[in-house]
Amino acid sequence: MNLFKRFFPLSILVLGVACSSADKPADQNIITDQAKARLDSTLKALVDSGRIAGVSALIFEKNKEVYFNSFGYADREANKAMDRNTCVRIYSMTKPVTGVALMKLYEQGLFQLDDPISKYAPEFADMKVVSGADANGNPVLVAANRPITIRDLTRHTAGFANANHPVVGKLVSEANVMNPNNTLAQMATKLATLPLAFHPGKEWSYGICVDVQAYLVERISGKPFEQFVRENITGPLAMNSTKYVPEDMSLLAAMYARQEDGSLNRVADSLANSFNGKEWPLKPGGYGLTSNIDDYMRFARMLVNEGTLENTTILKPETVKLMATNHLADSVTERMWLPSKGQVGFGIDFAVRVKPPVDEKEHAGIVGEFFWDGAASTLFWVDPQNELTAVLFVQIFPFDNSVHNAFRRAVYGPFKNPN
Repeated sequence: MNLFKRFFPLSILVLGVACSSADKPADQNIITDQAKARLDSTLKALVDSGRIAGVSALIFEKNKEVYFNSFGYADREANKAMDRNTCVRIYSMTKPVTGVALMKLYEQGLFQLDDPISKYAPEFADMKVVSGADANGNPVLVAANRPITIRDLTRHTAGFANANHPVVGKLVSEANVMNPNNTLAQMATKLATLPLAFHPGKEWSYGICVDVQAYLVERISGKPFEQFVRENITGPLAMNSTKYVPEDMSLLAAMYARQEDGSLNRVADSLANSFNGKEWPLKPGGYGLTSNIDDYMRFARMLVNEGTLENTTILKPETVKLMATNHLADSVTERMWLPSKGQVGFGIDFAVRVKPPVDEKEHAGIVGEFFWDGAASTLFWVDPQNELTAVLFVQIFPFDNSVHNAFRRAVYGPFKNPN
């Protein structure tokens, strides 16, 4: 959906006055009555302004639900309200689910993070890197400085090129590795023939890494990726609505695209549901799941509880901490658009906040939080310090960072300069 990539800024007035969460005593809740009123006014303003068609938000704090509300429409044209049963396309919020699946195998001692991926997927041995182009515009290739490791996959430093690459972008487009008719194995076979854009570990570049993680889950576990996720994550956590193809498509929210004049146009269902409307051979690790807000909150609560929810253990506490630890060295200075998320590093399929916000333009958040979002502007985060988890569901293109900022400011209160 390249036509939806443009970004439109928003200034949302966050009503109410509150001290920053860093000033609160440890035993005082973030979600006070004042915060609830601030959340209601902020989310309602997003809908009333025409910024979004509909929104729902769910927050748990200290293992208790402290906020839920929804405003606007899941389907504006059908006059169908956004509610707790609404399913949305979570796009890249699929990635943390894939990371948890991979780390289930890590806990079993079946791989180490610094293992080369070619140990489990031999097609990725002896990768080449583009060093430039010759006089005819053909790529000049050199041997990679080192193998791609599993850690590279989990932190987006593998080096895979995308279709925008000035030298090999055409090759990437022609390979069409994410064609939904490909299996994960076919995807990997095609991807491994393409040269890398940079040497492994040198840059942070978002893309296909997590789909390769899903392929590794298949190779290492011996089970189809979708089956492994169902048996080890969504099934045990009773995330019954989290699937590639919803059982009831009528629960899936409509998708909207903001035009240059600020108006919202409904994306044709044939396009919005082109992946989720039928079973495809491809089961991506990087996108593709649909979910409802309670399902995804169960996943988030498992993480804030260090791997366990309601006597069901998915991961060990030390594994969750490893995932929520920054794995990006300061030497990795090329970070694509990651700085737009705030002062963050990257762990295992999560961004990780490493410094407090410097001003009101930066996303509100707590050092040590970990989070991710989706292309249609969905968002979740885990705040271990306050034992808080938040999930925000909307379905709007282009990706709207300012909606996230408004929601986060409503949760934590107006920015207060620590100096």
